[in-house]
Amino acid sequence: MITGKRVRLRAITREDLPVFVGWLNDPDVSRNISIYYVQSLEQEEKWFQDSLTHPVEEQALAIEIQDQDNWKLAGDVGFLNFDQHERSAELGIFIGDKTAWDKGFGTETMQLMVDYGFATLNLNRIYLRVYETNPRGMRCYEKVGFQLEGRMRQAHYLDGKYIDVLLMSILKSEWIEQKMKEGIE
Repeated sequence: MITGKRVRLRAITREDLPVFVGWLNDPDVSRNISIYYVQSLEQEEKWFQDSLTHPVEEQALAIEIQDQDNWKLAGDVGFLNFDQHERSAELGIFIGDKTAWDKGFGTETMQLMVDYGFATLNLNRIYLRVYETNPRGMRCYEKVGFQLEGRMRQAHYLDGKYIDVLLMSILKSEWIEQKMKEGIE
């Protein structure tokens, strides 16, 4: 388990899947992730079974947030497209619990994953894709230290029009520099 101040990350269990299906079928949630069709519990179970065959560092983690004295499921996060040779991986996140939006949980989750990726998995580069229509996501990623590195023009179809997909990344050297500044301040 990876634990922060108000967020903890744990293995996803089969019991989490019905909650995920509800979130993934919510248009407000799915509009900012690569889910194009209505999801069934059977499809989510197939995804879960398939994910168990991946290396542990590529298995998504459940995001739990502190809700008074209890921990509450809020979404998932994980590395994908792990490249051992390049020491690089893509990071994906979604906060499905809309009551947890705009409260810093996404930022804390991303910071935990960036720390884990560089300090434990020895990655050199962590990147992500974000839709140009997702300013909440972009702000979160910038707070953690991700920088815009490119734009895939009209690469995603949303709400009847094509939108750009932005590529953002953070390098281990930038993360180390951030940690040094935090230690000084």
